[in-house]
Amino acid sequence: MAINIVINLAVALALLAFMYRQQSSHASFTVRVFTGLGLGVLLGAGLQAVYGAASLDLKTTGDYLDIVGTGYVKLLQMIIMPLIMVSIIAAILKLKNATSLGKISALTIGTLIATTIVAAGIGILMARLFELSAVGLTANAAEAARGAYLQGKLGDAQAISLPGMLISFIPANPFLDLTGARKTSTIAVVIFSIFIGISAIGIHDKKPELFASFDHFIKVAHAIVMRMVTLVLRLTPYGVFALMAGLVASSSYADILKLIHFVLASYSALILMFCVHLALVSAAGLNPLRYVQKIFPVLAFAFTSRTSAGSIPMSVQTQTRRLGTPEGIANFAASFGATIGQNGCAGIYPAMLAVMIAPTVGMDPFTAGFIVPLLAIIAIGSVGVAGVGGGATFAALIVLSSMNLPVALAGLLISIEPLIDMGRTALNVSGSIAAGTVASRVLGQTDMAVFHADAELGEDTETEEKSKAA
Repeated sequence: MAINIVINLAVALALLAFMYRQQSSHASFTVRVFTGLGLGVLLGAGLQAVYGAASLDLKTTGDYLDIVGTGYVKLLQMIIMPLIMVSIIAAILKLKNATSLGKISALTIGTLIATTIVAAGIGILMARLFELSAVGLTANAAEAARGAYLQGKLGDAQAISLPGMLISFIPANPFLDLTGARKTSTIAVVIFSIFIGISAIGIHDKKPELFASFDHFIKVAHAIVMRMVTLVLRLTPYGVFALMAGLVASSSYADILKLIHFVLASYSALILMFCVHLALVSAAGLNPLRYVQKIFPVLAFAFTSRTSAGSIPMSVQTQTRRLGTPEGIANFAASFGATIGQNGCAGIYPAMLAVMIAPTVGMDPFTAGFIVPLLAIIAIGSVGVAGVGGGATFAALIVLSSMNLPVALAGLLISIEPLIDMGRTALNVSGSIAAGTVASRVLGQTDMAVFHADAELGEDTETEEKSKAA
């Protein structure tokens, strides 16, 4: 191993050791996440300044940092399906009826789709204010290759219809979906878990002994899975540090400056939509500043990891242990939010692309004849957008092809795609948490004592109860 790489890794290990000392001295989880984020930016910027973005030494260093960053993401992905399954079954066993389940689903999904339509409208507004247009942009080799790739994927997007999406949610082989093999596996596991829960309730009166045994089994499984979630979430600051360092080190600042107009327009739209989320939370009777403080760690992880699905475990624990949302609602919001109605990937991004590309084919994107169909297509297309990397691309293909716009031009943004995707993913997760929070408040199920308490992510429930008792 080259001496340069050894030095780089030694510096990274020293920073990780500093973060571990923070943990040992009982610094708050939010402070440790902020520290990981800041140190990751500094390390990434320093490495690029010394070696340059195209350096082989930098790439090799990034590969080793991936052991921490990507390894952390994979650990989170490992617990997604078990968490969804046992949590939803446990929640249904507590509900004892399907009426509450229907209300939770309707409120959560309705909020997700409604906010996606609002997000699309904000995307259109920002595109207008920043005068975005693809007219006159030229493509380099990478952008041209990306355009050709998108053109090749067009057939898959055009083959998707709303009935087809809804059918894909049905778990024909639930064991396959438990592996996450399909884009809609998350929702399929939710549906399978609902069937198990409702079936179990059905034997409550007829076979109470069997029901009691199953209920006990689910409680044990739930306790074990939540313990596993706690163990993994304790690694969050280290994962954020490694992910951010790798991203900053490999970013091309020249490409970002070239398309800085689109970057500014995108983040203006993302920030404005986040303010809409805060307005909804405030309207539900919660302090928006305290709300932001509580959800920051999960947004920071979503921002650095760029995976909505990978954020599900942290989102669920944030909602239940910090916001006071019941576990059933939290799981529904996090699970549905990773696939349906993503405000960033399925709302803002395809809307801005459509407005940007429309002038290249002589269409005026600011007429009712263009905007109304665009919003309708985005609302329908937001159902079933994957919660992993590539979801925004898939949503853009659906919207652009449905509006008869050239999809290859979306390849012009490949150089800034990671930077934009960070903000989009954070907004997706923010939208799902806001949907769960609003649904919980509307149904009168939010535990305000938990919301006003100072619980930390990664703590054991027993530890929390002991601290409260003390």
